[in-house]
Amino acid sequence: MAGLFPAIEPYARGLLPVGDGNLIYWESCGNPDGKPALVLHGGPGSGLSAGRRRLFDPDACRVVQFDQRGCGRSTPHASAPETDLEHNTTWKLIEDIETLREHLGIERWLVLGGSWGSTLALAYAELHPTRVTALVLFGVTTGRHSEFDWLFRGGIAGLFPGQWERLRTAMQVSAGAGDDVVDVYHGLLQDRDPEIRQRAAFEWCLWESATPDWPPRTGLASRFEDPDYAMAFARLVTHYVRHNAWLDDGALLRGADALAGIPGVMVNGRFDFQAPLGNAWELSRVWPQAELIVVDNAGHAANETIALELTRAIDRLAGETLGK
Repeated sequence: MAGLFPAIEPYARGLLPVGDGNLIYWESCGNPDGKPALVLHGGPGSGLSAGRRRLFDPDACRVVQFDQRGCGRSTPHASAPETDLEHNTTWKLIEDIETLREHLGIERWLVLGGSWGSTLALAYAELHPTRVTALVLFGVTTGRHSEFDWLFRGGIAGLFPGQWERLRTAMQVSAGAGDDVVDVYHGLLQDRDPEIRQRAAFEWCLWESATPDWPPRTGLASRFEDPDYAMAFARLVTHYVRHNAWLDDGALLRGADALAGIPGVMVNGRFDFQAPLGNAWELSRVWPQAELIVVDNAGHAANETIALELTRAIDRLAGETLGK
């Protein structure tokens, strides 16, 4: 995209043991002596993105990314039915972040997170505020139970009735019986029959494909064409959603006092169906150090305008906190 920094390749990478039999894949790009920055991907289960590197000035920033447990190049991979997700939780991911920070010898870093990554970034910053120099969030989610219900339990159905009906009926989820779509699909994704598992992953990812873009698109998003990616993504998302990400309802908004002194920027599309603008608005009311930037004619997917706003925010905040 025009206006972003050139594509770069990692100068270092590795697999880091983080406990419970997990190895997380990590990589570093840019300037090894630059301003440290951590990128938290969405999903859960989306995996790191090479495109995120282009948001950072490679001469000024040391950019660290990693694949969260169960996805990308981390192992064991959630696409395998025998992979147990018991130890894949929000709090384990936060422990992984700290393990990675200590492994890399980083004292403090700017944290960028989008979608689920913004929830994880908030949870991490509130638990370890002295390790965060600044926060840049986009497609903002705060882990409230109503946010999970909006996207995964029918709140958004009125905007995408056909797609929601297909998700519910494709695997014979009975609304009349009060079935929770998330619980049903979570169970189907563990089924002994591989065809049932694959069909459930396809239908779940078809639903996930319906809502990110503005204007909305039809069909399966290209990233889900890889069946292993789709399976891991569907398993991880349903695993996290059925537990409401192990967060007490509204806890991250109530805990925003911990962000005092941490500057931030939030970028949100006005037509973001997955992360409605109200999420970022509510967070801005309890985190006065943050600036909220609303991008008109944008949805949840980070289009060129959102990407440029993120680049500007990172450049400014990295400069302001350099050496602090």
